[in-house]
Order: sequence, then structure tokens, then C-alpha cells
Amino acid sequence: MDSRFPNPFRLLILWIGYALARAGLIDRERARRTTDLAWPRIVTGIARMSKSAVDVALVGIALGSAAIAGVGYAGPFWGLAFSVGGGVAGGTIALVSQRYGAEAYEQLGQAVRSSVVLVIIASAPLVATFWFHAEWFISLITNNPAVIEFGADYLQIVALGIPFAGLNLIGSRVFVGMDDAWTPMVVRAGGAVMNIGLSIVLIFGLNYGVVGAAMGTVLSNVAVTVVFAIGLVAGRLPGAKSFPVTVDPFGTYFHRETLTDLITIGLPVFGTNLVWTVAELPMLSIVDIFGENTAAAYVIARRIWGIMNTPGWGFSLASSSLVGQELGTGDEGTAEQYGREIIRFAVAVYAVSAFLVFVFAEPITMLFTDDPNDPSIPIAVSLVYAACLAVVLRGVSGGAAGPLNASGDTRWPFYSQLVGMFGCSIPLAYLGARGLELPTLEWAVPLIELTVTVPGISIPALGLWGLYLAFIAETAVPAGINYYRFTTGKWKQISRSYRPETAPADD
Repeated sequence: MDSRFPNPFRLLILWIGYALARAGLIDRERARRTTDLAWPRIVTGIARMSKSAVDVALVGIALGSAAIAGVGYAGPFWGLAFSVGGGVAGGTIALVSQRYGAEAYEQLGQAVRSSVVLVIIASAPLVATFWFHAEWFISLITNNPAVIEFGADYLQIVALGIPFAGLNLIGSRVFVGMDDAWTPMVVRAGGAVMNIGLSIVLIFGLNYGVVGAAMGTVLSNVAVTVVFAIGLVAGRLPGAKSFPVTVDPFGTYFHRETLTDLITIGLPVFGTNLVWTVAELPMLSIVDIFGENTAAAYVIARRIWGIMNTPGWGFSLASSSLVGQELGTGDEGTAEQYGREIIRFAVAVYAVSAFLVFVFAEPITMLFTDDPNDPSIPIAVSLVYAACLAVVLRGVSGGAAGPLNASGDTRWPFYSQLVGMFGCSIPLAYLGARGLELPTLEWAVPLIELTVTVPGISIPALGLWGLYLAFIAETAVPAGINYYRFTTGKWKQISRSYRPETAPADD
């Protein structure tokens, strides 16, 4: 089916794009091409993040706030699937989009096969580790016995899906790199719907609780992997047109040069994803200090944040694909124009989505409980308000990261995420929970009989304001750093070393 099939998501995004074009901020044709690639990925993101939110809501309705916290605390470890898979996939889309733009299809197939084997090798140890030590990992965050039990039960089962989640990211990036965002939307959104259905049956029908939620996640990821594999090998899926490229499953997997490129490009992307995943551990530990109700509220707010953040999924990948294709042909000028205009486009779409969530924040958070007097809900609403203000800056950071990832200049998005989370967001959250007490320090300088005094610092606990400011810092710092790197243009020079041999390069 054509990716331009009329639907409300595409029409809304295209309307915003054309409004920006009328204002002279972006080119009308580039707005259309960006929309056609971005909106399916946004829908996929909404489906997947809604699935995650529904899992939290279902276990919350069935088992209460301790179960919400437990599933939320298992989230960072499950997120390692997307750190590993996303890291390799960052290299995949860079190689695939440039080879597709240069029509170097044999090299494209090699990039896919090498990506698959790299994901499997990298994710297998995580499965074994979480299966045997799930309880220990959850206890790193909290000492609440009920939360530990729920979290460990969920983590042990969901870990089985880590390799499949990584392979799904590879499959998605391959299609987006070939200018087809429709196919991965249909496949992955279908998997998300399947996940929700399985979770309802397993949690309420079979009384499996958090284990049922985890089983639904694993089974749906397996199904999506199978569909992607069939489509790429056969060159089509039932009811869909033929794909422009097929992948020979019997070709070489351990191709040294391709694996080296994937690792070189993918490691910083992995680091960028890992920063947030690892940062969640101290962040959740700090949130746990506030108490079970605030912890549940924070998990709810993060799930809503995940849905609000989905425009970045689409625009970042659209930017990576379109910029990468232009770089593959050697047209660096058009590549830069795409990158700059997609940043503007992304910010506008984020602003619209954040406004809608801000207006309906309270009824949205009420979906996570059947108790209208649940004390976690007012806290969650206030956190959602802060998230709405912060998430608009994701349009800048994600949009600017797209050209960097497409070119292979993936270190700067890693640096920006590292500084934003560990340098700003986590310290602000800690100030919210504990405040800061530094004593007065004195140093005697004997030779000149001078005493140097550094006055003490006392910052009282900021309370929830620490969490509000943490949301802002999480997006503001990467936005500034990524955009600065994009404006330097150095990413265009870096891309020349990763282009296919058939592509010309500008001097």
C-alpha cells in the first residue's frame, strides 16, 4: 500500500509542513517527502509507546501502584534491547540509505546480513544475565519487597525478547533507509496491537499478572521479527507491492569491512541510547526516595512522555534517510537543506502534540488507575505539565541528530546525551530529593600567614521542582549541543569515508 494513503496522522503532519512552507521556512516538496517518511514511523512509535503505557495501566488496574513501580523499574533493563539494537541499527540506516541512494544494492544486502549477526551476538549475554539475576538488578533501584518481586518477575520473562527487539530495529531501519516507512509501520504497529491483546488475555483472562505483560511483549516481538525476515528475503509481503531490494539469506554474514563500519558508526549510537538506559537507574533510585506514590507517578509520566516523544522517531529517521541518500549521491548542499528544514518541521509538530497533551493531561493520567482518589495522579499530572514544556526541545535535538547519524558523525549525539543526563538532569533530580549540604572549608597558607575560606553551600530539597527541572535539562542540553555540531558542517566531511565506492564525493 502506498505510504501516501490518506489518514489523519499524515494529513495533520502534512498540514503543519505546508503551513511552514507558506511561511518560507521549509521547501514544500521536501515537506512532503519528509512527511511520507516520518508519519508512519510516528504512528509506529505511538503504537509501541501506547503498548508500553497500556501494560503499565493494566498491571496498575490489576495489581496497584507497587506493580506499576515494578514494571517501571524493569524498564531500563529491557531498554538495553533498544540500546544494543538501536546502536547497530544506527550503523544500518547510515550504510543502507547511502547504498540505496547510490544504487549499490549488493553492498546494501551485506549491510543487512552483518547487522543481523551483530545484534544476535551482542544481545545474547543480556538474555542470560537477566534470566538468572533479575531480582538482583531490581534491588539496585529499590528495597521495597513488593516492587522487587513484581519487577523481577517481569524482567526475567521480558529478557527473552531482547534479541528479537533488536532485530526488529534492524528490519525497520532497512526499510526506512530504502525510502519506505510504510512497511515497518504496518508490521511494528501490528505487533504493538497484538501485544496489547495478548496482555489483556494473559493478565486478566489467565491471571498471569506482570508475567502476562512480559509474555505478551516477547511473543509480539517474535512475530514482528518473523514478518520482517520473510519480507526482506521474499522481496514482498502479502497484499503489498514488491520491495525495491531483496536480501539473500545465504550470503556472507561475517564481512569484516561491513562489520567494522557498523561498529564504528554504531558504538556512539549505542552509547547515546545507553546513556539514557543507564541514567534511568540512578534516576529511578532518586525517585524512589520520594516514596511509592511519586515513583508510580513518575513511571506514568514517563510513559506519557514516551508517546509525546514519538515525533522524534519519525523526523530523526526521516532526516537520517533523506540526508543519507543525498550524501550517497554526493549532493552535500541538498543534504544540509534537508537537515535544517527537518529540524524546523520537527519543532512545530512537537509543539502541537505537547499542547494537546497539556490540555488533556488530567484525563490522560486517570487512564492508569480505576481509583479516582489515587494519590499518585495529581503528582503525575504536574510531571506531565513539565514534560510538555521540555519535549518541544526534542525536535531540535532529534532533528539535528538525524544528519549526524546519517553521515556517521555519531559521537556528538552521544556526548550531548551524556552531559544532559549525568551532568544536569540527575543532579537536579537529586536536589529535589535530598538538597545539598557542603560544609565551610578553610585552607591555611603558612608562608604568607593567610587563611582561605570557602563558604559552605546549603540548598534545601527542591521537592518535585527537582524532577520538573530534570525533564527540562534532559532535552535542553542535547538540543544545544547537537544543533551546534550540525551548524559546523563537519558531519559532511565525515560522511565521505562511509559512502559507497560508486558514489561521487564533493571536494
